[in-house]
Amino acid sequence: MPAVNIENLRVAVTRGGPEVVKGISLTIERGETVCLVGESGSGKSVTSLAAMGLLPKGSLEIRGGKIEIDGEDALAASPAALRRMRASKMAMIFQEPMTALNPVMRVGDQIDEVLKEHTKMPAPEREKRVLDILEQVGLPDIARVRMSFPHQLSGGQRQRIMIAMALVLEPVLLIADEPTTALDVTTQKQILKLIKDLQVDHGTAVLFITHDMGVVSEIADRVYVMNHGDMVEDGPIGALLRTPQKEYTRKLLSAVPSLVPRPGREKPQKAPVLDVNNLEKIYGATSLFAKAAGTRAVDDVSFNILPGRTLGIVGESGSGKSTVARCIMRLIDPSKGQVRIDGTDIVGFSRQGLQPHRAKFQMVFQDPYRSLNPRLTVGESIIEAPVNYGISRTLAMERARELMVEVGLPADAVGRYPHQFSGGQRQRIAIARAVAMEPKLLVADEAVSALDVSVQAQVLDLLDRLQRKSGFGMLFITHDLRVAAQICDEVVVMSRGKIVEAGPADRVLGAPSDPYTRSLIDAAPGRDWDFANFRPMARAEGA
Repeated sequence: MPAVNIENLRVAVTRGGPEVVKGISLTIERGETVCLVGESGSGKSVTSLAAMGLLPKGSLEIRGGKIEIDGEDALAASPAALRRMRASKMAMIFQEPMTALNPVMRVGDQIDEVLKEHTKMPAPEREKRVLDILEQVGLPDIARVRMSFPHQLSGGQRQRIMIAMALVLEPVLLIADEPTTALDVTTQKQILKLIKDLQVDHGTAVLFITHDMGVVSEIADRVYVMNHGDMVEDGPIGALLRTPQKEYTRKLLSAVPSLVPRPGREKPQKAPVLDVNNLEKIYGATSLFAKAAGTRAVDDVSFNILPGRTLGIVGESGSGKSTVARCIMRLIDPSKGQVRIDGTDIVGFSRQGLQPHRAKFQMVFQDPYRSLNPRLTVGESIIEAPVNYGISRTLAMERARELMVEVGLPADAVGRYPHQFSGGQRQRIAIARAVAMEPKLLVADEAVSALDVSVQAQVLDLLDRLQRKSGFGMLFITHDLRVAAQICDEVVVMSRGKIVEAGPADRVLGAPSDPYTRSLIDAAPGRDWDFANFRPMARAEGA
């Protein structure tokens, strides 16, 4: 008997709405990892929520089918039985642990709460079990971590806490919904290895939901491919990567960006749009009573960006790359150094004095839903800055319509609100808002990390096309080396606030000289696969 058996599952929008999951079936054996892949809106997350009994009430409803976990029908279970099953038979790891964890409870208490609710263990035994599971997920200094709040831990540590909570009762099924999307490559590799090791130890069946085919190639035993609620294709991982049968699967694989850098472009003989010299950022450098050494988040960083060129900053979480971006945007004040934009050093300006110069540098953030005002139409968001800089509303709105078309959306969509667009469409709108000011410099901080591979490819192509047309320089912050290889002309590699390697992308990513850079490339998931051509890389074939 399989650990998980889903037959003919149908999920629809309530009150007679359309089906979003259209009669899909899948099985997972004990100790097996099954990956469920597809673009945003394919129905893969809805399938996982249906299995957990967590579909949003009043929005989605199950129209038919069967979901058996260890022989027990989850759809026929009473609310009390389903609650018991969620701990003892199935558990889930979500994409963003910071929103899944209670911010006002210590993480050890949150794990203990699972034991308290679902077992009759006495307190001393529960405490021992909490420390044991924290050790199993590879956390350092478990006594300290147990007493920490979520905000006191790194992203990778928070994800390990989520895994600990999910596995503390040794469930039959572990559902992992995009658990590594926001993590850097080395942390991602550690989390994937951790899930695999724990799976081997406990014989857990894993349903891993992801849009990252690199991750799929590393961990999957079998793969199911979904599109618009239908099951398009399934099969063992090796067969699916080498001989995909359906056009949709081939399209998904072909959209995976290659780790091989794009050919270098000729440098323009022009002055830099951005010139950063000896930049430093030190947090907590002084206290009320005495000087303290502080934390050196950015340490003597220098680089420049020419018009029409893209420089990428890559590195692990905590390397300082986003701090550099925030210093350049003057969202935080540098402790030392120069940031020259179009020849003007903006470090010495007050917030008010900086205002006339802000039009020259704009930013695209990781999450467009949080960076767009939900109460404003997207047209109002796009014209807000131009109007503030003296352009008439009529002209600004006319330009907003042009920009919507330029980023691949209808001109009349300016009257809609952010929630009426998909994630990829919202990011296109955020890009339109940024380029509305015709900036000299565009700063993109993890601008495509939350997008599935096909939408990611479209947004990268859009940025490249807009850059060729407008000639702005771009600073691209990313933890995804594949993305860096496809969009960057130059790459800066950072570790612990310092630059460890810098140069043309084809040299840094193609023939790295620093061991740290080589370790990042070695940690990239799927590095041994040529996805677009459905075959292993030449170097892996003979390995």
